Order: sequence, then C-alpha cells, then structure tokens
Amino acid sequence: MSKKLYVGNLSYETNEDSLKEAFAEAGAVESASIIKDKFSGRSRGFGFVEMVNDEDAQKAIDLFNEKEVDGRKLVVNEARPMTDRPSRDE
Repeated sequence: MSKKLYVGNLSYETNEDSLKEAFAEAGAVESASIIKDKFSGRSRGFGFVEMVNDEDAQKAIDLFNEKEVDGRKLVVNEARPMTDRPSRDE
C-alpha cells in the first residue's frame, strides 16, 4: 500500500521530475507533485511524494527531513488527509 508524504519548504527551482528523482534514493516512488499557484503557475513551495510502501516512506522521511535540497532545508512527514474547509462565500 502506498503512503503519501508532505514535502515542504521546496525551492521554487525544484520541479516534479527532480523531486521524484531525489526521493527515488529512498525507494520506489509512485508519484511526485508540486502544488502551484492557480494564477501565476509558480510553485507554492510544497508538494507531495507518494512512496510505494510504508518502509520506503519511512526511509524517505528519515533521509530527507531537515536535509538541504536546492538550497532549502526540507520538511518531510506523513501527509494528513484532506479535510473539508468552510465555504468562503460568507
């Protein structure tokens, strides 16, 4: 079963391919995505990496949390499930 990891404090120069390539050092990567601003298309500085299994996910956390990549010290931990946010229409 795959496990999704949150990766924060990404450099704006980091792209999805380089993120996937870096995390492949810890094990098999199912997917990597960087969240982008919907107006500018620029990275918002965080993303998600989905590792194939729990062991590789833990290894990635141990290997990359607090490690400097592209000049930025990453924050890596298990992603929390999305929650419903209140409407902004009020």
